Amino acid sequence: MGIPNHPNYIMFSRNPTNTRDFSKVLVYINSHISFLCFSLCNDIFNHRDISYILSFNWGSIQFLLNVYSDSSQSALKYLKDIETNLNNILIITGNFNIGDCLWDPCFPFYSSYRDILSDIADSFQLEISKPTENFPTRYSDNDKDSNSVLDLVFLCSELI
Repeated sequence: MGIPNHPNYIMFSRNPTNTRDFSKVLVYINSHISFLCFSLCNDIFNHRDISYILSFNWGSIQFLLNVYSDSSQSALKYLKDIETNLNNILIITGNFNIGDCLWDPCFPFYSSYRDILSDIADSFQLEISKPTENFPTRYSDNDKDSNSVLDLVFLCSELI
């Protein structure tokens, strides 16, 4: 039991402040790019389900966010409510737990949470990354529920 660890990866995870504050996100960075000096930050986003990683790249600081948004969308609501002016976020990735027809062709409905997520991405000047092939990122363990796309990637528009 415990957190999976691999010698070729550096793992980042927020330390819990109490027994009910365990993070649901981990970030693994391949050790071959460790020269970019990655570091976990909690000074701007201090939420148990958001990992905020900085890296030094060619003399500038870039940020990566990994998000897990639970069924009540607490991380998404946190990101929406926090007022911050950041323009050097390269990527936001994670399990947003939002089924929507925009990124899942098998999901026939629109979700109002999609608008919140889109507003957050727009505020950081990020665009959704479309996969070259559509496939589910969550596989159902029973026949009643269908497989779905819940994991998404938003990238700096210069990278798309």
